[in-house]
Amino acid sequence: MKFVTLGKTGITVNKNGFGALPIQRISKEDAIKLVRKAYQAGITFFDTARFYTDSEEKLGEAFLGIRKEVYFATKTAAKTTEEFWKQLDTSLHNLKTDYIDLYQFHNPAFCPKPEDGTGLYEAMLKAKEQGKIRHIGITNHRLAIAKEAVASGLYETLQFPFCYLASEQDLDLVQACKEAGMGFLAMKALSGGLITNSKAAYAFEAQFDQVLPIWGIQRETELEEFISYIANPPKMTEEIKQWIEEDRKQLSGEFCRGCGYCMPCPAGIEINNCARMSLLLRRSPSALQLTKEVQDKMRKIEDCLHCNQCKSRCPYGLDTPALLERNYEDYKQVLAGEVQV
Repeated sequence: MKFVTLGKTGITVNKNGFGALPIQRISKEDAIKLVRKAYQAGITFFDTARFYTDSEEKLGEAFLGIRKEVYFATKTAAKTTEEFWKQLDTSLHNLKTDYIDLYQFHNPAFCPKPEDGTGLYEAMLKAKEQGKIRHIGITNHRLAIAKEAVASGLYETLQFPFCYLASEQDLDLVQACKEAGMGFLAMKALSGGLITNSKAAYAFEAQFDQVLPIWGIQRETELEEFISYIANPPKMTEEIKQWIEEDRKQLSGEFCRGCGYCMPCPAGIEINNCARMSLLLRRSPSALQLTKEVQDKMRKIEDCLHCNQCKSRCPYGLDTPALLERNYEDYKQVLAGEVQV
């Protein structure tokens, strides 16, 4: 069994963090059953956010009475101190707790610091003094802001996209966190569903003893895969190396990670799925992407206003409107049978 200690926080858990974003898509009954099964198997770190709709509520209900047996990490997207305190109180209420183990700034467009004029970091410190939060973290999709957060010495953890598609700069960031004594939470460890080999994904993350991958889990079959790795952690073999190398070739270049920060779209386009449809068609059962419901969603691309709001919001600098158009043209060819997947 592999364990991870998140930097100087002292939080030590097995190398499977439960990403609770997907449980907002299932019923409360199913969500409670799922997270309790994870806990019973030895998973004790649960990551959510104030704006993952009812995810916090489901976690709070699931762990009522055994709160101290698990770690809750949640996030605030507050831009003012008034919003900060309101969101913190809501999270505490939803999670049915009087403290949060790790409270994180949720993908801010800047790195909050003392005396920056927003008062946000000072609010974090006050919440910590009051015992409402135990540790302060930050999440981001922007490499520059992530680097600034590490260099600042103000944060105990960083949550950043990290999987076997990582660049050299991403690897350097992980090392910088280690040297700074910061915990590193790997979001998008399955690249938003584009990585389909969980064994290879785990083996990659296992190479970094200070990294805790946050697996987004919605189905019991997905959970069972990661539970099986608790007793038998996958190791990097030649076979897995070859798989990873092939995936890196297929997913090289510009592609949508599905983070959703381009949303909402004023034309109602489900950008975070439509902009990566070509990859989804080829990396998941294609029948799932060819239903009437998905066809209707893809057809919405025709309503694009070309306002470029999505492009300006993309943390990866993608030309999102052009990406949507390419994916739509490919999708139409697949539907017409002109392209086989």
